[in-house]
Order: sequence, then C-alpha cells, then structure tokens
Amino acid sequence: MKLYYDKRLSNPTYYIQEGFRNGKKVTSKNVGKIGKHSELLKLTDDPLSYAKEHIAKLNEERNKTKVTLEMRLDLNQKIQSSTELISSSNRLNIGYLILQKLYRALDIDSFFKNVTEDSKITFNPDQVNRFMTYARILEPDSKLGTYDHLYRYYESPDFEYIHMLRTMDIMEQNYDEYLSHLFHHSETIVKRNTSICYFDCTNYYFEIETGDDDYIDEVTGEVIKGLRKFGLAKDHKPNPLVEMGLFMDANGIPLTMCITSGSDNEQTTAIPLEKQLTKMLAGKKFIYCADAGLGSLNIRQFNSMGGRAFIVTQSIKKLSEVLKDAVFNDFDYRLLSSNKPVTIKQMKSFDKNLDDNLPLYNDKAYKTVYADKAVDVGLSEDIVQKNGKIKTVKSKARLKQRIIITFSRKMMEYQRAIRNRQIERAKKLLKDLDPDTYKKGSHDVTRFIKRTSTGKSGEKATDTFTINQDVIAEEEKYDGYYAVATNLDDDTKKILAISSQRYKIEDCFRVMKTNFSARPVYHRNRERIKAHFMVCFTALLIYRLLEAKLDANGTHFSTENIIETLKNMEVVNFQDMFYLSAYSDSQVCSALNSVFDSGLDKKYYLPKELNKKVK
Repeated sequence: MKLYYDKRLSNPTYYIQEGFRNGKKVTSKNVGKIGKHSELLKLTDDPLSYAKEHIAKLNEERNKTKVTLEMRLDLNQKIQSSTELISSSNRLNIGYLILQKLYRALDIDSFFKNVTEDSKITFNPDQVNRFMTYARILEPDSKLGTYDHLYRYYESPDFEYIHMLRTMDIMEQNYDEYLSHLFHHSETIVKRNTSICYFDCTNYYFEIETGDDDYIDEVTGEVIKGLRKFGLAKDHKPNPLVEMGLFMDANGIPLTMCITSGSDNEQTTAIPLEKQLTKMLAGKKFIYCADAGLGSLNIRQFNSMGGRAFIVTQSIKKLSEVLKDAVFNDFDYRLLSSNKPVTIKQMKSFDKNLDDNLPLYNDKAYKTVYADKAVDVGLSEDIVQKNGKIKTVKSKARLKQRIIITFSRKMMEYQRAIRNRQIERAKKLLKDLDPDTYKKGSHDVTRFIKRTSTGKSGEKATDTFTINQDVIAEEEKYDGYYAVATNLDDDTKKILAISSQRYKIEDCFRVMKTNFSARPVYHRNRERIKAHFMVCFTALLIYRLLEAKLDANGTHFSTENIIETLKNMEVVNFQDMFYLSAYSDSQVCSALNSVFDSGLDKKYYLPKELNKKVK
C-alpha cells in the first residue's frame, strides 16, 4: 500500500492506494481514505507526515490482519460498450487448477521438451495439450470450439488454432512414447495395480457415407489399410468406424490403448497391444481378463506363456455336448459362500420370500470342469490352404484350462423378466405383421416368431406367424448360468471376483463417450484422429487418478457430480482488484479442496493468489 494525493491542490485528500497485479497488468485502486489536509490539521501539525506514518503502520500490520477494502459503486454505471456480435460471460473457470495438479504430476512438459528439443517450434505444445485435456473434461467440443472458448479459463492461454493441430501431430508421431510416459509417471501419483489387466474394445462411428481407401506407403511400399472402415457395430449404425482397444489395471485406471481400422476383427488387436503393454510393465507377470469375444485360442495361448495367465468369459452354448451335459446334470454343485453341496433344483425351487432364504437368494452355485481340448470350448483356428486362402476350422490344439460354471437364482429371474417383456412385444407384432416386410433378427424380438408356410401344389403358399415355444424353451435352459475359462489354479471365489470387475472398463468407455464426448470426431486425417483419442485417453487417465485420490480419502462421487462441480468453480473479476467466487460450497468441492490442498474454497481471491496457483 502507498499514499496518494493530488500535489497540485492546496487542500488535498490523502488516500490509501493499493496496486493489484492481474497477470501482466498492474492496476492501482484507492482502497481507503485517511482524510483531507484541513481535517487532519486538527489532529497534527504535519498532515503529510501523519498520512505517511499511517501507511507505514498499515503495511507493517497487513500480514497480521485481514485486508479491508473500501469501494464506491455507481449503480447507474453501464457495461463497457463493445462491437462484438454476441455478449460473452466474464466468469473464469478455476476448477481446472485441480486437474492441473494431476497434469503437472504426470510431468508431460518434460515429454514435449524431449521430443521437440531438436525442432524450432515457437509455441508451447505442453500448454496446448493441457488445455485440450481440460476442455475434454470440462467442456468437450471440437478443437476449433475449444480454441474459441479459451478465454473462459483464468489462465487465458495464448496460442493459435494451428498450434493445436501441430501439437496433435507431435503427439501422434510419438504415440508409444507418450502412452508409456503417462503410465510410468502415473505411478508417482497412485500405486498402479497391474497384477490384473482388463482388456476390451469399442467402436466410434463417423458421420460419413464412405470409408477410407487403402493406400501404399511411398517409402516402404507397404499397403496401409484405411482407418475409417465399415464393420460390425452393436448399435447397427451404417457408418464407417474406428476401433479402440483399451487396457485397464485392477483399480479401473487406464494403462494403454490402440486405435485400429473399424473393419478389423477385435480379437486381432489384443496380442499386438498386449506386447506393447508387457514392454511398459518391464516383463511383470499379470492376468489377462476379458469377455468371451476377446478370448480366442491365440489369445489364451499367448497368455499361457511368460508368467501370464488368463480369465475370460466362456460361452456355455459353444461348449461341446459332453461339457454341456456336465453343466446341466445337476451334480457336484456347491455354494460359493460356504462350499456346501447344493443342487440347481434346490436353487430354483426355494421360497425367496422367506427371510431365512435371503442369503441363498444372493448366493451362487458353482462347479468346475476341466477342458484341455480347445474344441471342447468351441475354439477355432485359421489354417492356410494350398491355394493361399485362409479357412477357419475347429481347433485340435490342447490347452490347459478349467471352466468355472455358476448359477444364480437372481440372474435367472432377471433374464426371464427381460425375455417375458420381449415375448409380449413379439405378440403385439403378430397382430400387424406384414409377410412382405418380415425380417427375422438373431437378437431382437422377432427371434420368437415362427413362420409356417402352407399351400397346395401349384398354389401360392399362405404364411402363418406364431410364437415359437421351442426357441423360448431353448433360451430358458441357459437362464442363470454363467461361465469363465482360466488356466489358473487359484481359489474359485477369487477368480470370479476378478472377472466381476470387468464392468469398470465398460465404465471407462461410458465416461469417454458420454461425459467427454469423444465422438463426434471432427477430423479426417488418420494421424489427427489418433491424436484426438490420445487427448481423450489423457483426460480419462487424469480423471481416474482424481477419482482414485478421492477414494483413498474415503470419499466417492459420481462422474457427473465431480465434473459439474469443476465446471461450476468460476470466479468473477472485480475491477482487477480481486476475484469473487461465483460458486457455492458442496460435498464434492470440500473433498476436492481437502484431498488436493488446492485452497479454492474462498469467497475472494487476490490476483496474485490465483497467479501463484497457476505457477
């Protein structure tokens, strides 16, 4: 603080003036009044010296006491005129500063310095990547949309749109090194549990009518397959796709990923990415865990070597007749909780409404069968014929593994409730079914409709549609049953517990698709598409690390609640003197401030406080 008065006046007023630094800008404001020269003459013979001494005392005591500001407001003052087309908000987000603590801990800045040390770039790719990552979590948009909204962050980063594209190019050119860097530095934030590595794939579709063409690399002569290709989609959208394969650790935190052509068989993505993962883990042993679609013979064989193991979902319908008999013969089943003998008949017939039977209703029956022949679990392999064509045949290989079969009364009732609703929909379809447009699907309700054609020789046949009870009965046989295949000799309960955590990787995909809006992708270039998902992966990693830190503190909140809180943590600039919080306290806000010691729980902030947090 300093003294201010107009030296030109014979009777000046002495003010307490404060200098406020907001970024590179310094603003001086009168924050207090000492008094007029004539008024102070009643107290002292030397008003100027008195005023200077008063300022000196304030500066001496300011660190011991709270700063009080005196302001005058003109309620008739209008907002500053502007030629902009639309009005903009003057709120600035500071919630990203919590994300920044995790981003900084990943030391991504050193990665960019290493990969660009020989280049002559004139911008900071780390800053660009930082704000692309924050925006993906807080305000997902296209890269251009992100660039247009950079003013909404307190830091107000200074870079151009072209710098965003150039940063993406740098990331894609160093794809493996970037993902490896993220993993190794994440271990300094939380302890990574890589004893179990979960794998799954998902598709992202593009709003285009034609897929990418294959092309020949001019240097190597290699044929490069187009990235956006038509392939199988769970939602049956007729659009070109790209496929993402994702590995996750036992705590639900992502490890690494791959982006491949949408027409690729997802089973072919597992082993190449797993080889990259083994390099990252420096040869550490782990258990590969995936669903049935990612448990081919090659994958199981690969994870029977090098100290690795596998736990994959096993389709009961694909088992050989001998093993199916073992599933349904109701012999040697035991309760998972107590290992006591039980029969499936007992599991299906007890009265679930009795309080004494509630533990049994929540329990499962299980049995173990051994299947050393690949053909017994429905596995196949590709063989190259003499004409060079590849033919898929039933495998004759032998592979040590056991099948753990479980039965759950609760699951049986759930599956039957779903099917009964589908049957009711099928019955409604029968009333208005058009034989000319009737198409039977393998997974929709039309699978329960049976068509019977009758007619005399030489006459047009008549179609009759009825509910197919044989299909219903066949499906009901499998209600409540579930199976996993493994080459481990560990306790059954432990293996089933590991398999039950696969839902976490589906949740990773949900967060990326729903909360981070990873799709639509506003890029056509192959490298930029991959870089886009690298940004999404970085955002997912930082968010999961944030969750892990909260969970370790005994607090857990939904994804929506955490992101909404971070988005709402905004401040308003008051004449460059201070910032006023435009958000309220909450359970999430308190937990974030406590865990990350961010100090973002104040009503007012001086600019130098927030600038210090940025640095």
